[in-house]
Amino acid sequence: MSITILQRSPQGMRSVKLKNRYVYSLLSLFILFPTATAVGGYYFASQRAEMAEVEQVTIDNWKRELSNQWRELDMAKRSSQQQLNALTAKLGMMQAHIRRLDAAGERIVSIAGLDAKEFNFDDAPAIGGPEKATASDTADIPQLLDALNEIDNQLDSRQQQLSVLESLLMDKHMGVERYISGRPIKKGWMSSYYGERNDPFTGKPAWHGGIDFAGKEGASIHATAAGVVSWVGDRYGYGLLIEINHGDGLVTRYGHNKKALVKKGDVVSKGQAISKMGNTGRSTGAHVHYEVLKNGRNVNPLPYVNRRAKG
Repeated sequence: MSITILQRSPQGMRSVKLKNRYVYSLLSLFILFPTATAVGGYYFASQRAEMAEVEQVTIDNWKRELSNQWRELDMAKRSSQQQLNALTAKLGMMQAHIRRLDAAGERIVSIAGLDAKEFNFDDAPAIGGPEKATASDTADIPQLLDALNEIDNQLDSRQQQLSVLESLLMDKHMGVERYISGRPIKKGWMSSYYGERNDPFTGKPAWHGGIDFAGKEGASIHATAAGVVSWVGDRYGYGLLIEINHGDGLVTRYGHNKKALVKKGDVVSKGQAISKMGNTGRSTGAHVHYEVLKNGRNVNPLPYVNRRAKG
């Protein structure tokens, strides 16, 4: 096989004839070059795609790792916030305990007649002394929680001790407070005695089961002993009546009131104002009808009125 090539020259057209081995070489070149180009392009394209795929996988891995780190950070923040909330709640409970202890201490000081300046619960206690260095200057939250729990337990123990002491003192004090003595008014006069008298409405002899103290309408009526209010309301003959149970079978009654200052179930102290003097019920003027009952039966209030209060 041969190929003839025509070439223009100054001398005219001339032909060049290629031999077989040149022809085959030229054909191989034309055939192989596009093939090699195609193969090379495919190789480079595949390499580039593979590299792009590797880079995408790497980016995805980084994104996942970053997401995990953000999630762990968020969990850590939430955990820290929960621990701080627990600390805040614990401190609030401790402050409430301290306030209750202060109130109990002030009541004990008042009841026991101690020097309020010496036992001032508003002042921090005076403390001091040499200190040893601790193993660490800082404490983590779990250690702090343990310390707070220990303090809370100590406060609970102190509160129980104070409550027992207060209860003992209150029992002793209430024994004195429940001792019926004195008059139910601060100003006024005794207008009628206990026993038989002429009825102010009919003029006939009638039994009077208490003592009447006259005074100014609206004046304060006071409990003659500590106790629990067992009746507040209207009762025939008494008008607006207040009844106080003092225990041990003793009850006092205060009749003809204008206005009650206590209600049923209230605990009252000796000398506390319980009502305002009035003229309600079977009454001819402003006064308080005062009775003392022992085991449900009227007794003469005069010995209770005249006896001295316990100190």
